[in-house]
Amino acid sequence: MNFSYRDDQLLVRDTVRDFVRSRIVPNAHSWSEKGEFPLELLPELAALGLTGLAVPHEYGGAELDVLTIALVMEELGAGDGSVALTIAAHNSLCIGHLLVAASEEQKARWLPPLARGEHLGCWALTEPSSGSDAISAQSRARRDGDDYLLTGTKQFITNGSIAGFGVILVGAGERKLSAFGVSRGTPGLRVGRREEKMGLHASDTAQLVLEDCRVPAADRIGRDGEAFDHVKQVLDKGRIGIGALAIGLGRASLEVAIGYAKERRQFGRPIAEFEMIQWRLARARTELDAARLLVHRAAALAELRFTDAASKAKLYASEAATRAADSSLQVLGGYGYLQDFPIERHLRDVRLMEIGEGTSEVQRIVIARQLLRVD
Repeated sequence: MNFSYRDDQLLVRDTVRDFVRSRIVPNAHSWSEKGEFPLELLPELAALGLTGLAVPHEYGGAELDVLTIALVMEELGAGDGSVALTIAAHNSLCIGHLLVAASEEQKARWLPPLARGEHLGCWALTEPSSGSDAISAQSRARRDGDDYLLTGTKQFITNGSIAGFGVILVGAGERKLSAFGVSRGTPGLRVGRREEKMGLHASDTAQLVLEDCRVPAADRIGRDGEAFDHVKQVLDKGRIGIGALAIGLGRASLEVAIGYAKERRQFGRPIAEFEMIQWRLARARTELDAARLLVHRAAALAELRFTDAASKAKLYASEAATRAADSSLQVLGGYGYLQDFPIERHLRDVRLMEIGEGTSEVQRIVIARQLLRVD
């Protein structure tokens, strides 16, 4: 498949790259130390269209194609994994579900404020006892007149404590899910524990607790019990974004390592002249380039049947990016282990990409089922 990028795609990429270098990179370390997403950045992200990447123009969004969004996510990942993941969850998961399954009336109500960045969105699928096996959710919705009452706990929700709106998935009987649009402040919805994580410290991760959370029946998204098919569609596109984000993190680490290798002298010459260093850098660059091709191939197929391509891209990109960050840290030696350089943060951040939106093990299952046609 020949990948040639349109001028408008490259313009979007370069615009985001310039913004990332001027506004995000200089602040990423301090945001990580503070451990909170910089909400003051949200209007600036919105002004660039980054809070409504795939949202149609009629709802105030940028209406970008999947390949352009992949280019955007790589640039955001190269700047700060936390900001990139926040934007990914807002766009690919929350907004992505609305684009797949919401009614026209619901889209008209919910998409414009999300696209304008008036508030962040979240997508609540995982529970304490159901991660990879998400369809075994223990949460429930019961009908009460013109409303539903939602009960249960959602776990590991990106943007959970700062989102103004969320798509919440609850169990609907044997291996079924239902989806609801729920706004912040809805009675019965409260934020539980905010998680302290290994990395991605400026990305908000929290529990959401549903205690007879009252939601109008008009805010159910799609038919009762039919949301799992929508979840699979959302995750397919989301995996392309996560793959691109991972490449950005790996690329940023490699760029630091290359610069360091050219400057650092040992035994009378730059360490870039040593073959073992060259091999590390060459392998990392080759794997990241290969990962980018897989991600962009999946993006190009995104309007067709692309589950297999998305899983391959996410699997390979996340693992290749982790290897690239790890090798880059090794090039710096002891300095790589210090917070003086961003590689240690990139390595901690990129590790989640092998877990979130389907673990590497789940991706291999998906790929094998497609390969063997096992239902």
